[in-house]
Amino acid sequence: MNFYHYAAPSTFYGLAGKAIPWAAWTAGILAVLGLYISFFVAPTDFQQGEAYRIIFIHVPAAWMGMLIYLVMAVWGAVGLAFNARLPFMLMRALAPTGAILTFVALWTGAVWGKPMWGAWWVWDARLTSTLILLFLYIGTLALWSSIEDVKRSDRAGALLTLIGVVNVPIILFSVVWWNTLHQGSTVGVSHAPKMAATMLQGLLLMTSAAWLYAIAATLVRVRRIILERERKTEWVRDLLKKET
Repeated sequence: MNFYHYAAPSTFYGLAGKAIPWAAWTAGILAVLGLYISFFVAPTDFQQGEAYRIIFIHVPAAWMGMLIYLVMAVWGAVGLAFNARLPFMLMRALAPTGAILTFVALWTGAVWGKPMWGAWWVWDARLTSTLILLFLYIGTLALWSSIEDVKRSDRAGALLTLIGVVNVPIILFSVVWWNTLHQGSTVGVSHAPKMAATMLQGLLLMTSAAWLYAIAATLVRVRRIILERERKTEWVRDLLKKET
């Protein structure tokens, strides 16, 4: 398989167009199933009552916020190493979705924290490091907008992302390294899930839905970026003629 062939914007544009409907529809189906199990099937938590159900939105959003930033860093490194165009385009396409999901994680965390902690916000290690992640997303988007030269803008954004990626393990391990109000992880690779089976099913369905939503949104956005950057090429002109 020739991976360089699929790295060409013209080829990736067509592949992305085919993948978008599958990712979007599957995300929608999984979200409906996940919401049903999470809010109507999963039992009430014996300590937190019904308020705990916010985790079915909060946790997938938080996980995806971190994962998307990691993926951005990988694409940034690939773009810098190989001086390729598509990785930088994918970085730009990923960032808005990552920022939105990180904001959702912070907002739902505040909604949960008010009844549990008695405050909308505390300067807890995990909360603060997640807020820093949101600032990194916003900062990267602002940096791209402030530099007119596309190549310089791409490289600057990639460098900032690679520097900022050190914040992701801080978020992950903050509850281990410091004495925090935020509860420890209930799902992990080193221990069995600390929740009922139906709770875990709902959480995994919602996480899968968030993952596929991120893929669909990113592919939609990267197709727009490709058309904008490749607008002077022959294949884009031919494509626009066919659509009109």
